[in-house]
Amino acid sequence: MPPETRFVADRMLGTLTRYLRFMGYDTISANGFRSGDANEDTQLLALTLREHRILLTRDHELARRGQDQAVLVIDGDVLAQVQQLAHLGLIERRLPMSRCSICNTALREATEDEIQSAGYAPRDRTGYSFFWCVHCGKLYWNGSHGKCLQERIDAGFSI
Repeated sequence: MPPETRFVADRMLGTLTRYLRFMGYDTISANGFRSGDANEDTQLLALTLREHRILLTRDHELARRGQDQAVLVIDGDVLAQVQQLAHLGLIERRLPMSRCSICNTALREATEDEIQSAGYAPRDRTGYSFFWCVHCGKLYWNGSHGKCLQERIDAGFSI
């Protein structure tokens, strides 16, 4: 089985980055780099090659420089962006909630103490699976927000 596709996204693709993370894809964002660095594009390209990632960008020149390792993301709408990546065979429609949408850390099952410590956890936990980001201390579960996100992703795949 080939290794899972991993991405690095430029600053213009913050929403797409979060969607990809929710979809379980390891996605590094340029928003994590120091702002205003004139060498940022070169750093993104080096990271792309070093870690065998696909560079996602809205910048025509950066995409050209990235050659086969880069995808020029055409549309400004996130669902159209998801659809473009699916058409290219880079992603599948899924929502495993296996990565933190904020920091990209792989999630693990949450303990009862972690669930209780999150003041935003639902009172009725029946039927939910809970996941924890050890880096951010954020609790995730596939409740109504997850269902809404799945519906948006599914709708995006029918564009």
